[in-house]
Amino acid sequence: MPSSAVYSGVESFFYDDELTEVTFAKGVTTIGKYAFRGCSSLAAITIPDGVTSIGNNAFQGCSSLTAITIPDSVTEIGNDAFWGCSSLAAITIPDGVTTIGNEAFRECSSLAAITIPDSMTTIGNYAFRECSSLADITIPDSVTMIGKGAFCHCSALTAITISDSVTTICDSAFWGCSSLAAITIPDGVTAISTYAFHGCSSLAAITIPDTMTTIGIGAFYECSSLAAITIPDGVTTICNGAFHGCSSLAAITIPDGVTMIGDSTFMECSSLAAITIPDGVTTIGLYAFHGCSSLAAITIPIGVLRIGSSAFEDCSSLAAITIPDGVTTIGDYAFYGCSSLAAITIPDCVTSIGIAAFSGCSSLTRLSLSPAVSVGEDCFLNCTALISAAADQNLSTVEDLLHSRWHRILERVTVLSCLKALLEDQPRRSDRLKRKRLDGDEVVALQGTKAFKKLPKVMWRVILEFL
Repeated sequence: MPSSAVYSGVESFFYDDELTEVTFAKGVTTIGKYAFRGCSSLAAITIPDGVTSIGNNAFQGCSSLTAITIPDSVTEIGNDAFWGCSSLAAITIPDGVTTIGNEAFRECSSLAAITIPDSMTTIGNYAFRECSSLADITIPDSVTMIGKGAFCHCSALTAITISDSVTTICDSAFWGCSSLAAITIPDGVTAISTYAFHGCSSLAAITIPDTMTTIGIGAFYECSSLAAITIPDGVTTICNGAFHGCSSLAAITIPDGVTMIGDSTFMECSSLAAITIPDGVTTIGLYAFHGCSSLAAITIPIGVLRIGSSAFEDCSSLAAITIPDGVTTIGDYAFYGCSSLAAITIPDCVTSIGIAAFSGCSSLTRLSLSPAVSVGEDCFLNCTALISAAADQNLSTVEDLLHSRWHRILERVTVLSCLKALLEDQPRRSDRLKRKRLDGDEVVALQGTKAFKKLPKVMWRVILEFL
């Protein structure tokens, strides 16, 4: 194919990798879809006055294109129009353009500067995705919506000014903007959408307006430099994973209107030392505070009915926690690995404690447990310091607890009422009887052979310390 060509508005030079120069026939008003897609040798182009539309994928994959002039007559830039123009360093969008199409400048990795005109109302989905050289941008007052993933993975973006006209910031809008240090969200925005600032690892300051009502799923996921944030009183919903991995976040106050702390909301916030949970919260979700290794104390509101699985798992500094009346369920692994937790009282209203809920609580020395509670496997596994268990339960439950769940207990355990229930009905044969005062005024008879068969072996170590 020749290295130069004339475009009259109908031709397609689709993947012509030898094309280096283009001239436009008189009267051309539209650059059609895929017109120059994949013309990898095309280095510069001037679009003539009179052209009003640049079609979808028109210059996609023109990887050598370093300069392009777009006339003021253009009002529409289509989807994917300049996707993958990896050598394009700067572009000016004319004043007449109202919409930048979806993925219009995606993967323009050399694009360092762009001017968005005052006529613009919408920045399309993924419009500037992976423009990894784009360092700053100003969004004019005319724009009302920033599309999904619009600036996703713009890794050099350090500053962005969002005008007060913006009312919607869509999902993943700034995902992976790892150099973005600060941002102010305008007053008209009511929700921070799903994963809006996910992976903004340099984000240290953000201003959230009083109009905000919702912080979406993963909104600040892995914003590892975010040390402090003020959540306005109007916020009623903090969704799952909203602050997951905010490892510098030291303290936060949750507004009174919030009723649920969702799954993984503060997971791996390893610097979080203080948090206030409002009285209106009724649910603490799965993994809500998992890995909050600096959290030393927390008060769970009286309205909470359920503590989700792994909610406080590996909160290794957690030394004190009060479980309020009203909680009925403590989920699997809820306090697993809380190695500083020394004492806990589980109220009578709790009916179920999940698998390994307190496993690895190696400092736990005192436990108050309701007789009616159902306890999961390995609930107190590796609770090596446990020395008191106030458990007034029936034989099968207690035997099961001590044999299957507490089999790693190495210290003396107070199980007098349990032993009494187990042994008081044994036959009294004086030649094989050893008597010992076990429970106040009660004198309980132990018959060696039968008792030995009925008790798990680990219990004999406990019993011998009383005999």
